[in-house]
Amino acid sequence: MSARETSAGETPADTGHVVVIGGGIAGLAAAHRLLERGARVTVLEASDRVGGKLLPGEIAGVRVDLGAESMLARRPEAVGLAREVGLADRLQPPATASASLWTRGALRPMPKGHVMGVPGTAAALAGVLSEEGLARIERDAELPRTEVGDDVAVGEYVAARLGREVVDRLVEPLLGGVYAGDAYCISLRSAVPQLFEAARTHTSLTEAVRAIQGRTATTLQSGPVFMGIEGGIGTLPLAVAESVRARGGEIVTHAPVTELRRTADDGWRITTADRVLHAGAVVVAVPARPAADLLRAEAPAAAAELAAVEYASMALITLAYRRADAAALPEGSGFLVPPVDGRTIKASTFASRKWGWIDADDPDLVVLRTSVGRYGETEILVRDDAGLVDVSRHDLKEATGLSAEPVATRVTRWHDGLPQYPVGHHARVARVREHVAKLPGLAVCGAAYDGVGIPASIASAYAAVDRIHGDPRGVEQLTAHPVQSLHGGAGE
Repeated sequence: MSARETSAGETPADTGHVVVIGGGIAGLAAAHRLLERGARVTVLEASDRVGGKLLPGEIAGVRVDLGAESMLARRPEAVGLAREVGLADRLQPPATASASLWTRGALRPMPKGHVMGVPGTAAALAGVLSEEGLARIERDAELPRTEVGDDVAVGEYVAARLGREVVDRLVEPLLGGVYAGDAYCISLRSAVPQLFEAARTHTSLTEAVRAIQGRTATTLQSGPVFMGIEGGIGTLPLAVAESVRARGGEIVTHAPVTELRRTADDGWRITTADRVLHAGAVVVAVPARPAADLLRAEAPAAAAELAAVEYASMALITLAYRRADAAALPEGSGFLVPPVDGRTIKASTFASRKWGWIDADDPDLVVLRTSVGRYGETEILVRDDAGLVDVSRHDLKEATGLSAEPVATRVTRWHDGLPQYPVGHHARVARVREHVAKLPGLAVCGAAYDGVGIPASIASAYAAVDRIHGDPRGVEQLTAHPVQSLHGGAGE
């Protein structure tokens, strides 16, 4: 950096230097794209590691994911980035996608023919809903059109059209697996955008679902819906970080940013505990609340909007069993649990069944994981690790008959792990970006904006890079066509 001083006493901005604040998958994807565009890049990560909610680990010597475990494959961003950083030969689809619902006292096959739990016909939910619930769905065709306006809660809209049982037994556990939230609060426009658009043009909700299914069939989408990576999804940020370093990017951990200020020459001064950096542009790729803290001095209106974004906390409990002790485990990739059934766990993934590489690591072990914690549900997370293992084992026994003692357990807690997308979320994001856009060389990205899934976070990062290069099209595309975050079928 030049030592020349400006009249304001500032070290002038290095216009080719971009600082990315946050080393999660969004920040790393932004850094990777910036290096492709010829920038000099520094990534500052507050914690001791990169990857954010993508965390590889092990249990009983077997490699597992301790965070997100799959990524949507029918969007190009995540799978494309994995290929770019040398993981093409390790991409693996789930070995089985046959999941169940644990509801009304039994494991029942996950219905087909629905869009995030919303059916195209009543028959699609036979076996899951009561006869009364199925009959209520049939009334949808006779109801007058329900106006969705600028946005509406998923649960509110679906319950009005099809009855609460559809929401409580299927929509809620599917959305809960993505957001750990409440379907009666989650935005239809942000969480299920294709259904929101269809609802604006169809009188009947089931008719809208069938129209979506028809379009999907016409596009002849082939290949798996979801994809994993041998060794775990948590290896993706490590490979991206390695690629960033190999291209000359700098990644600094243990580097929380304490201040972000503009300089007299429209550059940026970024202050950490032990260094001050000057850059021509900054990408803020941290969760909403720390982003609000960073932006408060220069973009107070954006900071106020971000400070209002709420988060849900959760915990993942990973358990390893001897295969001989888990012989009674049912087939499939796992199960979801509707909150209305009053259980503690909200899902379980049979990881050794779902991912071939886990099974291959040790064929004598069976690895399962459960998840607990929903938005506003904090009592369960106060329990210690042994308590969470106990409630998981209790519910697993009730659901599957598995009563054996695990050979190893791990509890991973994700405090404020999932941003909530309430009604009006899209408008809040638009206001944040409008305020941020007034400041040259500044952009934001991450799970708080355009979707909580991995492809959405990466798409958000790419749009941020475009934005600081003066190209608004990426943001405009995301605004017009949000990246829906789907559920992987079972588990978290």
